[in-house]
Amino acid sequence: MEPILRLVLKFLPLIFAFGFLVPVMVQGTEALGWTPPFGLSALTFALIVAGAWGLFAQIKGRWI
Repeated sequence: MEPILRLVLKFLPLIFAFGFLVPVMVQGTEALGWTPPFGLSALTFALIVAGAWGLFAQIKGRWI
């Protein structure tokens, strides 16, 4: 059980990005009536942006 928990905690920034940031970004863009660039859907755009931000946090160890 401990190795599984360590693995989950290791990838916590990515889990947070995809589990929390993506839905918030999708709902925010839809609520504001904003159209993402390049003809992307709100979900695709949120996955790209939040995924990149989560990957940055995963690699650097910080969100900013």
